[in-house]
Amino acid sequence: MLAKVVVPLMPMTEAFELGVACEVFGFDRSDDGLPTYDFSLIAAVPGPIRTRFGYNIDVPYNLDSLDDADLIVVSAGGTYDAGDAYMCSPSPDSSVDPLLVKLREAVARGAKVASLCTGAFVLGAAGLLDGKRCTTHWRHAERLAQTYPEAKVDPDVLYVDEDPVFTSAGTAAGIDLCLHIVRKEQGSRVANGIARRMVVPPHRDGGQAQYVATPLTSTPSATLAPLLDWMTENLALDLTVGMVAARANMSARTFARRFQAETGTTPARWLSDQRVLAAQQLLENSDLSVDVIAERVGFGGGAVLRQHFIRLRCTTPQAYRRTFRATENAS
Repeated sequence: MLAKVVVPLMPMTEAFELGVACEVFGFDRSDDGLPTYDFSLIAAVPGPIRTRFGYNIDVPYNLDSLDDADLIVVSAGGTYDAGDAYMCSPSPDSSVDPLLVKLREAVARGAKVASLCTGAFVLGAAGLLDGKRCTTHWRHAERLAQTYPEAKVDPDVLYVDEDPVFTSAGTAAGIDLCLHIVRKEQGSRVANGIARRMVVPPHRDGGQAQYVATPLTSTPSATLAPLLDWMTENLALDLTVGMVAARANMSARTFARRFQAETGTTPARWLSDQRVLAAQQLLENSDLSVDVIAERVGFGGGAVLRQHFIRLRCTTPQAYRRTFRATENAS
């Protein structure tokens, strides 16, 4: 059952993620035959809650309202730190500790808890991510894994369903997670109806890896830099290790060892990654077919491009093009 939804607000609450929870669960759409929720906001700590944008939200500090909630949504927020992120990673003796106790009690009695973006750090502090797959914004995934090593952090997905614990990636991925929860609890008709009113897709393909702008690998010395430049300009060629090593006046074994030392990866992996990056640009900025793009970047055929594209971007070339050409077509 999904009737009562409560959102505890952390200090320095992020407005977008809070807005996602309010829009999905706090809006009355009964005129479309959609369910309404007993929705409320509470303060996670005493006093007004300040947002990152400088205004305060005056909501009651009433953690007891979590005691009968069906779903608790922990939005992004927390104190600013040197990692250029607003997140909360409280210690057991911090002022947020009563919230952590309530979250653990909620899960124990069968309620669901969900985090949006860096709200995952709060669930981690409560011990709710231990032994579970989870995610957060890709920029903070490594930090989450380091802070809570028992958590199985997946930086590539839009959300993770480890019922009764749910986590989403950054920003707009919170919409995907909230709609997933609605779909799981109340069916596709309700989720699709809410998505239609929000003017968003009810489901997105792929994961957050497709939104990470991965730069070309830089080399710390000038030894291989000219060669790497030549390789990126000639991706369509059959760039075997032997061929490239000969161009660098090295044996294949010496070249492979030096390449690994200077780039941190193998020649084959580096080359396939650069071909995927080149394919991305063509998918975004041309009308060439996937097979033609595959040939131009050196994969030879669409099937091989698809295999490597999914490995690096966690989505297909066709789905990637639909996502990143749609913005241009809609403008």
